[in-house]
Amino acid sequence: MTPKLFSELGLSPELLKAIEKMGFEQASPIQAAAIPVLLTGKDIVGQSMTGSGKTAAFGVPAVEKVDVTKREVQVLILCPTRELAVQVSEEIHKLSFFKRGVNSLPIYGGQSYDRQLFGLKQGAQIVIGTPGRVMDHMRRGTLKLTGVKMVILDEADVMLNMGFREDIELILAATPKERQTVFFSATMPKPIRDLIEKNSREPQSVKIEQKAMTVPTVDQVYYEVDRRYKMDLLTRLIDIFDLKLGIVFCNTKRMVDDLVDHLEAAGYQADRLHGDMTQAQRDRVMNKFRKSGLEFLVATDIAARGIDVDDVQVVFNYDLPYDPEDYVHRIGRTGRAGRSGRAISLVPGRELFQIRNIERFTNVRIQRGKIPTADEVSEARENVFLEKLRALLTSGEFQKHDRVIERLLEEGHSSTDIASALIHLLQSGEAAKAAPKTENYDRPEREERPPARFDDRRERPAYRDDRGGDRGNFRDDRRPNFEQRRDDRPGRFEDRPPRGLAPSPVPARPKSFGPKTEVAFADPKKSKATPWKSDAAPVVKKNIPAAEIKPPVEAGAETVKTFSDEEILASVKPEPSKLFIKPKAVVAADAGPKIKVSRATPPEQTRLWMSLGETQGVTPIDVVNAVSGETGLPGKVVGKVDVREKHLFVDVASEHANGIIAKLNRAEIKGHKVKVKLA
Repeated sequence: MTPKLFSELGLSPELLKAIEKMGFEQASPIQAAAIPVLLTGKDIVGQSMTGSGKTAAFGVPAVEKVDVTKREVQVLILCPTRELAVQVSEEIHKLSFFKRGVNSLPIYGGQSYDRQLFGLKQGAQIVIGTPGRVMDHMRRGTLKLTGVKMVILDEADVMLNMGFREDIELILAATPKERQTVFFSATMPKPIRDLIEKNSREPQSVKIEQKAMTVPTVDQVYYEVDRRYKMDLLTRLIDIFDLKLGIVFCNTKRMVDDLVDHLEAAGYQADRLHGDMTQAQRDRVMNKFRKSGLEFLVATDIAARGIDVDDVQVVFNYDLPYDPEDYVHRIGRTGRAGRSGRAISLVPGRELFQIRNIERFTNVRIQRGKIPTADEVSEARENVFLEKLRALLTSGEFQKHDRVIERLLEEGHSSTDIASALIHLLQSGEAAKAAPKTENYDRPEREERPPARFDDRRERPAYRDDRGGDRGNFRDDRRPNFEQRRDDRPGRFEDRPPRGLAPSPVPARPKSFGPKTEVAFADPKKSKATPWKSDAAPVVKKNIPAAEIKPPVEAGAETVKTFSDEEILASVKPEPSKLFIKPKAVVAADAGPKIKVSRATPPEQTRLWMSLGETQGVTPIDVVNAVSGETGLPGKVVGKVDVREKHLFVDVASEHANGIIAKLNRAEIKGHKVKVKLA
């Protein structure tokens, strides 16, 4: 197809000015083919690879066809995810920047209804929303679709896979029959074709023919690695390619959390994105990632579509997707708009068949990569440092320290020794900055082996799933460490009598429960110095008042002291657990003033005072969610939360106290503005 300029597509001066401001001049193939057809009012079915500019292909005609004199919904755009709805809304806003009177509004779940209702009452002409929230507004009567002239389904195949088919059909049925219907998708399975045939009128197909379904500017490679060593290989690849901005895809939310913890501990700036996060948290993470405040975004497939971030260098498939179509959309996050990118997949041996399925689906050969050694990674790090140093010397933009260097030279140090010491000092400082973090994401724990590390002493055992053979020279870290078990369970044999003795009729209690007791074995034939050699049954001694002490049992007696059920239960009654807050005691009316016991704040935490309490319906989990949502810190930074009637106290990590005060003083909890200060 011959390349076309936007000025050749018959657009209004306002649209051309907005497109020029966005930095575009030449239309992409899908834009050049779809925009003229959409401007004529025909239904179309657009199919093209991801990252090819489909949003502008339907966004430009949508803005062009809006009648600014009517304050009603004229264009409805349906998107499968919140992130994609926000992205499309931002694109529409940029395109309509110079066209006065055009209002666009995103509506999606997780956002306040008040803001959406206000936008609809103001007369938004273009509504971009998810099917679920659009249906909610239709049921409430706040969204009228009688004036809709164009309905656009972006990523229609994903919406069907997510179970939105019935919602889509109900939404389409509520719009006028003479509407213009537009379908855009990267793939066209049979359910999509059935939906198109039922809800469109003689649609015109706009398909960009291409041998491969993936972006040709993306370098695709996979590494065969045992799943235990994925994390180590991931960090090696990041270092050897000097990657600064990338997305890592996992199949499960728990794997996302685990991987973020590992990356942060290794000194990388990473954050998570998955369905368990609130909308405020997801928006915060995406804004931070767009502004390059993060190095790596670890996400589930919820982020595979709808993330349009410039200059994403790499996409890691930490877990291979279950569907080859998801692979296409994952790697489409890099290499966008003609830029180059990388797509790296980490594949265990038993999942290699999925690589073959992806190759057949995309009609692209994925190269097998050679795993870098530890020496190669070290050399790559040195080269990166050397390039930075060389660039700084070439530019000359550094402060001179001739006097310090001359003093060292006068003391007899050579110039090479001085330079080596400075580089060593600089690298040590960088290592200190990248020290592993000790904080963990506050989530349910699971019993799982910790990931093993690379064994650099051998050539290849770390990446081959060997089922036999050379195991003698290779320590298996999966074996239990029995020495550590003995250390972890001190005193497990202290209360057990030696072999040959009769068991005690009264079971031994844990040391932390009840009053102290002493166990001895009465035997008239043996001295008190050797009680363990007695064959008699043990006698349990309690701390009994002197008035109740009875004469000792005479020698040769076969009976021992017995206890009632009440005494036994009282002796083994456990102390209250420190993990739970003791409930407030009920004080009688005539019991005097109520005294509240103060609680000491741990030395590593700081106590904060907040202006909300039980009167506003605030609970401890509301405080934890507010701190996590506003600051982005893990829930572990929050300690005890003591909610009073009109205020509350909360213990937080001392190093984050000032940041939490600054953030929460501008926030709301349960609809009430909160004031925070040091207690």
